[in-house]
Amino acid sequence: MKNGSSVQVRLPSELGFEKVAMSTAASMAALMGFSENRIEDLKTAVAEACINAIEHGNQLNSSLSVGVVLSTAADRLEIKVIDDGGGVNATPHAPDIDRKVHGDEDPRGMGMFLIQALVDEAEWYKGPPGKSFVRLVIRLDKENE
Repeated sequence: MKNGSSVQVRLPSELGFEKVAMSTAASMAALMGFSENRIEDLKTAVAEACINAIEHGNQLNSSLSVGVVLSTAADRLEIKVIDDGGGVNATPHAPDIDRKVHGDEDPRGMGMFLIQALVDEAEWYKGPPGKSFVRLVIRLDKENE
């Protein structure tokens, strides 16, 4: 795959369409030579980011779409998931797993933490409608760590 290749996907704000973004990201990562384990991590992170954009950013509004831009470089794949929301707190906190397991906290709300654990970089940007996004980066050189 040529460095600087870019693919754009526009998803309806309906749960289930995150699978299209997952498949696209997995295909690009495979073409770049990522291992199966790294591809699985990437698929989970992309799915979480898309679900957050559909549910929280676009409020499940079917008239809005989620943009996914995948860009390659020599050593990494970058994914931007863009929605119409106002953005989120850019420093997600680690969830209290014990409280969630024991039912003291909502079991949901771990997506941002999970995304950060699965990719090499995750940054959330606030912007006007259609300009808020999460930027994910997964690097090839992390394969052997």
